[in-house]
Amino acid sequence: MGLRPQIEIGYTLSSEERRPEELVDLARAAEDSGFPFAIISDHYHPWTDRQGSSPFVWSVLGGIAARTERLRVGTGVTCPTIRYHPAIVAQATATVARLMPGRFFLGVGSGESLNEHITGQTWPPPDMRQDMLEEAIQVIRELHRGGERSHYGRFFTVHDARVYNLPDEPIPIYVAAAGEDAAKLAGRAGDGLISAAPAADTVKSFDASGGHGKPRYGQLTVCWAQSEEDAVRVAHEFWPNAALEGQFKNELPRPLYIEQAAKAIRPEDVAKEVTCGPDPQRHLEAIDKFVKAGFDHIYVHQVGPDQTGFMRFYSREIMPNIRQLAA
Repeated sequence: MGLRPQIEIGYTLSSEERRPEELVDLARAAEDSGFPFAIISDHYHPWTDRQGSSPFVWSVLGGIAARTERLRVGTGVTCPTIRYHPAIVAQATATVARLMPGRFFLGVGSGESLNEHITGQTWPPPDMRQDMLEEAIQVIRELHRGGERSHYGRFFTVHDARVYNLPDEPIPIYVAAAGEDAAKLAGRAGDGLISAAPAADTVKSFDASGGHGKPRYGQLTVCWAQSEEDAVRVAHEFWPNAALEGQFKNELPRPLYIEQAAKAIRPEDVAKEVTCGPDPQRHLEAIDKFVKAGFDHIYVHQVGPDQTGFMRFYSREIMPNIRQLAA
């Protein structure tokens, strides 16, 4: 698969690592650096205490709306099922979309116990979480159509609710997927796909279930630094969870438990999962894996504190050269 002309490189606003005021400043810096879009994580807790942050994303989005003019911004991703009722997500997203007309999209997923267990509800099994997500998307879309709405479903009740401040354009809803069933849900219920891995099978299932022609967003995690050694050290310090295999980390309810699970992770283990160092070719090759898998939007997560150096590097070495990737 050749590089498509609509390929875009975006920026990850990592709520787990950045204070709210930093996220607002970084969104403006990303816009000034030439990134056309950004995706902001929506967590209650960081993955580890070392990451050290986790602000309320809807407040941060208000600040970003006031400080940016062109940057498109989405959540990556919001779980609209347990910590948030979907009726609240419908109101929150409508407000943000009014503040940044045509520039906001909602990314949704089935969530992690890390963030959702806090309200004391039972953490459902994966199949039920997918069913809850599908119904939540339905509720959000119903409320975004305007007027007074009620919904009496398997998981959610909405009684005589109306979102008064709706945007002029519909809010796109992109669905996160890491496997075949989730990709099928994204295809039939979503306006686009979000994934954290360059998995062609995920794109294929998404396309086959109604996703053909819809945007596909893939997250690439990197750590740029002046040397590869420094990059590996920083990635291991701040993002050891990258090397935790399988989905079990979605079931752990506390950052402490994830830290304990990551104690056996070595720097070289993280380096296999995170593109580390200052070599532009390595970053371009990592992007190309997503492109060849069928993704047309790749948003890059720079691990660690040096966001300014990363933006300069991508603005100078990467974004001007993405069209030169081999077919």
